[in-house]
Amino acid sequence: MDARAIRSAYLQFYSARGHHPIERANLVPRNDPTTLFNGSGMQQLLPYLLGAEHPDGTRLTDSQPCVRVQDIEEVGDNRHTTFFEMLGNWSLGDYFKSEQIPWFWEFLTEVVGLDPARIYVTCFAGDERNGIPKDTESAEIWSSLFGAAGIDADQVDLGTEHLGGALGNHGARIAFYGGKNWWCRAGAAEAMPVGEPGGPDSEVFYLYPDVQHDTAYGQYCHQNCDCGRYIELGNSVFMQYARTEDGFASLPRRNVDYGGGLERIAAAALNSPDVFRSSLLWPIVEELQSVTGKTYDTHTTAMRVVADHLRGAVFLAVDGVRPSNKEQGYVLRRLVRRAIRYAFELGVEENFLQKIVPVIADLYRDAYPEVAEHHDDVVAALVKEEKAFRQTLRRGLRELVRMSDRLVTGEELFVLYDTYGFPVELSVEEARSNSISVSDQWRTEFDTKMREQRERSRAANKMHL
Repeated sequence: MDARAIRSAYLQFYSARGHHPIERANLVPRNDPTTLFNGSGMQQLLPYLLGAEHPDGTRLTDSQPCVRVQDIEEVGDNRHTTFFEMLGNWSLGDYFKSEQIPWFWEFLTEVVGLDPARIYVTCFAGDERNGIPKDTESAEIWSSLFGAAGIDADQVDLGTEHLGGALGNHGARIAFYGGKNWWCRAGAAEAMPVGEPGGPDSEVFYLYPDVQHDTAYGQYCHQNCDCGRYIELGNSVFMQYARTEDGFASLPRRNVDYGGGLERIAAAALNSPDVFRSSLLWPIVEELQSVTGKTYDTHTTAMRVVADHLRGAVFLAVDGVRPSNKEQGYVLRRLVRRAIRYAFELGVEENFLQKIVPVIADLYRDAYPEVAEHHDDVVAALVKEEKAFRQTLRRGLRELVRMSDRLVTGEELFVLYDTYGFPVELSVEEARSNSISVSDQWRTEFDTKMREQRERSRAANKMHL
């Protein structure tokens, strides 16, 4: 099954089990100033997870485009992307673990056709300090499913990901972790704001045994070692707690919040650990090969970065974001300019976005018709940004190279930003990739110059008034 078929099958699978399909949310969250982008399917559902009644009932499903720019510097490996689709299903006080876990197992093994013997899972090890018990219930459900498939469901309690190497997982089918298997928007349980929902989760991984695991864990590679042998496909959160002034209390009702990576599941269906070979990314790579005359095998990182960043840029532009130096617009500008920088590495020294954007629009024509509907406006906005940046790209790179004989300061990075339009993070990446030393205080130094510039601008505005 390709990615589009998996998306359709997923929505049909949960619709047949009483779930109402809901529309995707805009990538820019509405009425949520705490975050720039929708990074998961649950963000638009937060009021309902806290107890409000959803107009479409207690069982919901969707596929939500997401942007997570915290992963931007990870893009280039086989599995990280800044833009991805998250398949989701929710129970708002309806079913719980005994339904969710077998359903997801059935979808992966019987609908998508993944090999059960390569599925590994994790569960919550418990938090004695906060009075939250170990999730043996989820583990027992998984153990039963593996057993029915003739698979030995051995268990190991790793506590944290950092203890994996010391204890030695040796391929245990079910691994218990502490903080890694507690989910809330804030991350750690202690960091949860009062009133925030959270709970233990159970993650599902797919094993790629031929991937070489070169990590600190050595031979004790395990689910959360992040070496690429185990790739997470999805995460079922059993949201049953809320943070209070005194600790944790049970929510008025227990919820299920599932999110899974469409591209990763599609790659697993291809028996490939490389998400860029899935059908929502590979056509972009193929067009890049055609445009540049280079091959994916010889220019893997650059093509991955360009494909990912332009896909994200297109969706951000469709959802109303335009390149600028502030907030969401700054992220879009950074994505586009970073893509252009890596395209430069591929030998593309002329405008090329108008060749790539139509490929992306065609990939989403059926699932998200708004991408095709806004095609012309998106092309115009992104090509304008491309032309503006290309005028200064060579000069900016030359200036950076001229600094190679000294430690580059935040003040000098500010000049690159102010004069050449280089996002400061891009300058730091470029410096490090060329073995140019950057001051440890570059961020503080850069921010100081930014504040000084803003103060000058405010003073100038007052003079004009």
